[in-house]
Amino acid sequence: MSEKAKYLQVIDEKANIITDVSDKIWEYAELSLMEFKSCELYVKVLKEQGFNVECPVCGIDTAFKATYGSGKPVIGILAEYDALSGLSQEANSTVRKELVRGGSGHGCGHNLLGAGAMAAAFAVKSYLEEGHEGTVIFYGCPGEEGGAAKAFMARERLFEECDLALTWHPGSVNQVSSGTCNSCIQTEYKFTGVAAHAAGNPHMGRSALDAVELMNIGVQFLREHMESSSRIHYAITDAGGNSPNVVQPHAQVLYMVRSVLVKEALELQARVDKIAEAAAMMTETKMTKRFIDGTSNTVPNKVLEKLMWENFNEVGVPTYTEEEKAFAQALIDGYEMPSKNLPGSACDENAEIAEWVAEVSKNATIPLNDFLVPYWFSTKERAGSTDVGDVSWLVPTAQINVVCSPSGAPGHSWQNVSCGKSTIAHKGLLCAGRVIAATAIDLYEQPETIAAAKAEWEKRAAGGYFCPVPADAVPVAVGEQMD
Repeated sequence: MSEKAKYLQVIDEKANIITDVSDKIWEYAELSLMEFKSCELYVKVLKEQGFNVECPVCGIDTAFKATYGSGKPVIGILAEYDALSGLSQEANSTVRKELVRGGSGHGCGHNLLGAGAMAAAFAVKSYLEEGHEGTVIFYGCPGEEGGAAKAFMARERLFEECDLALTWHPGSVNQVSSGTCNSCIQTEYKFTGVAAHAAGNPHMGRSALDAVELMNIGVQFLREHMESSSRIHYAITDAGGNSPNVVQPHAQVLYMVRSVLVKEALELQARVDKIAEAAAMMTETKMTKRFIDGTSNTVPNKVLEKLMWENFNEVGVPTYTEEEKAFAQALIDGYEMPSKNLPGSACDENAEIAEWVAEVSKNATIPLNDFLVPYWFSTKERAGSTDVGDVSWLVPTAQINVVCSPSGAPGHSWQNVSCGKSTIAHKGLLCAGRVIAATAIDLYEQPETIAAAKAEWEKRAAGGYFCPVPADAVPVAVGEQMD
């Protein structure tokens, strides 16, 4: 670790720049594919730090890539920076208190994700500056939450310019992420009917809201006849107005279809499309649909994951003050539905790891998980989806989770937003940067490890990449009205 230490020291030297970027993006709290201030800030800082920056990329206004170095190997580092709607929250508060009424917030910690990835890019650049052969590309990937920019970028085969890719995600546990996840397709359905007086001449109206409701009922019956691992979610984004005495002439619903493989998701999506068409026929309304986004399942890579765990173990996990622990505990006390699960996905599959974690976490009762979960390679599918999956179908990819929030913190919660500018979160993102950078430096020094990771990837991804994004689809922010 001593040889790498001087490069990792760069992260400490630039810590104020890194955490300032994270805090500013927390404040911007921009939604998917609308991260204009966040993108502008990254481009500015990266240029100041000596990177060659291209923006936009792949026709996405808030996507960029920052490059340094030359030649092979080429290592990609992935960043995200979009927020979530309805999660505005004051920082460092132990009670729910909106900062902006109805506003957005970083409930998934993407302000930290991007800044931590940038920290790694800074350290890798310092290594390459000393004459080492290789290139680092820092990818600014917007819209993970309902935009799936990485999938659109993967459709253009952008990531094939890399030998491999590394990333991380904030969480409540320190671990190397293994296993796979669900693929996901998101589609918006708009129904257009005919307005009429609901009492005076209801027979003249054609209700778009009826069509939405009938579609939803049809999908409820479909649930009995799909794979048990599949999921379908929906949200009515336009209920047609607030007047019950008017037959609603317009209504809109957003659907999300998940299955492990893209092929399965597309097959299920086709059945949902038929239900939408049938609902339009039953109500004599017009239905139009719009593809929003699609993501693939992740392809795990044991070679890269083991290397990341070894570096995580060497770098070490964050330690906390009594004040930080008290703050975390106060947030935990505000959970509406406390988690009883042991921290770490490996606990679901390995009894010995579960026993060890139970002991060090005092059966999941400590406020901050200040330990590294032992590594366990997995191919098990897990809930949720990420467009990192699309990258992993093009190049070997690995990622870690680092503690930035209290133990058992619910995903997409106000507690995560409140913690997003705290010293707990800052320690987490800097730790993530060190682990990613240390792993990347090892890979530059170990061409045989890159070759082994590629050989494993070629076997696991032998079926080939089936992009969930149609050739004619364009990235759109959720909530933008259809033409």
